[in-house]
Amino acid sequence: MPIINLEKITQAYKAQEQKIKKRIIICAGTGCVANGSLKLKAEFEQRLAERGLNVVVEMRAESTPIINDSIQLTGSGCQGFCQMGPLVTIQPDDIFYVKVRLADVAEIVEKTIKNGEIVEHLQYKNQDEAACKSRDEINFYKKQHRVGLKLCGAIDPENVEEYIAVGGYAAAKKALIEMTDVEICRTLMDSGLRGRGGGGFPTGKKWDLTRLQQNKKKYVVCNADEGDPGAFMDRSVMEGSPHRVIEGMLIAAKAIGADEGYVYIRAEYPLAVKRINAAVREALRAGILGKNIFGAKYNFKITVLEGAGAFVCGEETALLASIEGLRGMPKPKPPFPAQSGLFGKPTVINNVETLALVPVVILDGAEEFKARGVPTSTGTKTFALTGHVANTGLIEVPFGTSLREIVFDIGGGTLDENGKVDNSAFKAVQIGGPSGGCLTKEHLDLPLDFDSLRAVGAMVGSGGLVVMNSSTCMVNVARFFMQFTQHESCGKCVPCREGTKQLLMLLDDIVEGRGTLDTLELLEELARSVITTSLCGLGKTAPNPILSTLKHFRDEYLAHVQDKVCPTGQCKALAGRKKVYKILEDKCRGCTACARKCPVAAISGKPKIAHVIDLRKCILCGSCKEICKFGAVITSS
Repeated sequence: MPIINLEKITQAYKAQEQKIKKRIIICAGTGCVANGSLKLKAEFEQRLAERGLNVVVEMRAESTPIINDSIQLTGSGCQGFCQMGPLVTIQPDDIFYVKVRLADVAEIVEKTIKNGEIVEHLQYKNQDEAACKSRDEINFYKKQHRVGLKLCGAIDPENVEEYIAVGGYAAAKKALIEMTDVEICRTLMDSGLRGRGGGGFPTGKKWDLTRLQQNKKKYVVCNADEGDPGAFMDRSVMEGSPHRVIEGMLIAAKAIGADEGYVYIRAEYPLAVKRINAAVREALRAGILGKNIFGAKYNFKITVLEGAGAFVCGEETALLASIEGLRGMPKPKPPFPAQSGLFGKPTVINNVETLALVPVVILDGAEEFKARGVPTSTGTKTFALTGHVANTGLIEVPFGTSLREIVFDIGGGTLDENGKVDNSAFKAVQIGGPSGGCLTKEHLDLPLDFDSLRAVGAMVGSGGLVVMNSSTCMVNVARFFMQFTQHESCGKCVPCREGTKQLLMLLDDIVEGRGTLDTLELLEELARSVITTSLCGLGKTAPNPILSTLKHFRDEYLAHVQDKVCPTGQCKALAGRKKVYKILEDKCRGCTACARKCPVAAISGKPKIAHVIDLRKCILCGSCKEICKFGAVITSS
C-alpha cells in the first residue's frame, strides 16, 4: 500500500473547497437525528436541485472536479445545543438557525442561499430577546472553549479527507516519525493531561508505566462504555470526530509499543458505532492503519467491539474481561492493566475524551495545553448539561470554571416548576452521575476541577451535570441513583451486591413513610461500609449520592422520618400529608427576623408589615417557627 501523503490530500481538498460558494452544515448528532435532521438534509438536497443549484453532498480530494459556486451540503456531529435542534449552520456567512423543520427548508434556500437574507424566525434569541445571527453571539456558546469538541459540528465525521484537511493525523505523523516513545510520554506528563473518565489519573504516567513493561505484545483500549445517566460526552465525540479518537490511539500505541487496539463501545450507541466503524475502515483504506504507517515501519490495527450494556464494564478490569469473552466482572488490583491487562499483556486504557485530546497536546505542545484550566487540572472538560436548566446540551469549558458560570451563564439559568427561568429556584446539581455527589448553593462559586470537587465529597466523573430546582426531592434523587447502581452491580463482591440492595431498601422505607431516626443512622453507617469494603469503583462510589444528600439536605431526610412528610410533595406515600408553614397575618409584627433566618429566601415582606412564605421555595426546615417570638408561624397539613 502506498504511503499516505497528508500534505497532498490537504492541498487537493482545499482546491476543491475553494469552488464552494456556500456550505450548509446540518447537525447529525443523535439528538438532532432523533428530531429529523436526516430528513431535513434530504429535503435541502431536493430543494436546492429544484432551483438549479449544483449540490455537493460528498467532497473528496480525488473526486470529479467541482463546478464553481457549488453548494456543499453536509452532516456534522453534535453541535452541542441539543435542546434547540435540528440545527443548521450556513458558511461562510456564519448564520446559525435553530429548531429547523421541513417546512422551513424552502424559505432558507430562497432567502438565505439565493439572496443572502436571514430568516428571522429561525434565529435564536437570548434572554434579552436579541436575535443572534451566529453561534458566537449566543450565551450558551460564548463562555465555552471547545478543544476536544472543536471539530464536532464543523466537519463531516465520515470524511477522512476533510479531517486531514483541517490538520487531522498530523499529530500522529509527528509522533510516529519525529518522536520517541519517551518523548511522547514526557510531553503528555508535562501537559498535565489527566484521564477524563472519572479517576483523573495522569495520562502520561499511565502510558509510561506501560511503556516500561518488557513484553513484545501490548494493547491500547479505548473505553467507550459511557453508562452514567444523563451523560453523552463520549458518544458525541465519537459521532462528531471519530478520526481524532483513532489518532489518539495511534499515538498511544507508539508511546507504549503496541500494535493492536480495541474500541469497546456501548451497543446502545448505534450512531457512534456506525461512525467509529466507518472511520476505522477509511483509515485502513487510506493507509493510516495497517502496516508501515507513514513509512515508519510501524503497524497498528483496531478492532471495534460492542458491549452488552453492563454499567460495570466501564470499570477497566471488567471491560477487559468482556473483550476476552468472559463475564464482565472486575478483578482485584494489583496487578494493574499496565502490568497485566488484556489477555495478560500490558495494556493502556483511556476513555474517548482523553484520547481525543492527545493529538492536541502533541501538535500544540504541553505548554499550550496547560495554559487553560488550573495547575492541578489542566485543559478543558466536556459536560453534559441537563435537568432544570434553560439551555441543555453538550458543553466544554476550562477546568476551574465555576458552577455559577455553567448553570446561570452557559445554561441560561434554573427553571422553576412552571418552566420559567428563576435562579432562586436552584437547589442542587448532581455531578458525576451515580458515582458523584450533590453540589448546592454554597458550591456555586466552587471551581470545577478534580481536586476541588474531591475536597467537597464529589467528583468530576465522566462529566454529567444534572441541575435540580426546589421542587426536587433529594431523598428520591439518592434513591434513583441507588436503584441504578444496585441494578448494575455485577454481584461479585458481597459489600456491593448486598450492601446496595440494603441501602435501597432503607431508602424505600424513608420515602414510603416507614423510616425512623435509626434508619438514617443505619443508612449512613452502611453507606460508609460499602465504600470501604467494595472491590471496584462501582461499589466504592455507589453510596456517594446518599452521603452527599445526607450532608447537605439532612432536613429533608428528617422531614421524611420525623414528620412523615415530603417537603416537595414528590413522594407519593407522603404527599397527602405534606406539612406547610404559614404566617398568621394578625400576629406577625413584620420584625423581619424570620426572613433573615430563612436559608432559601422563601419569606418576603416589608418591615412592620405581615410577611408571607413562598411554599414553592420552603424546605420545611422550621427555622422561621423557631425564631418567631410572637407565635405568628404555625404548621398545618
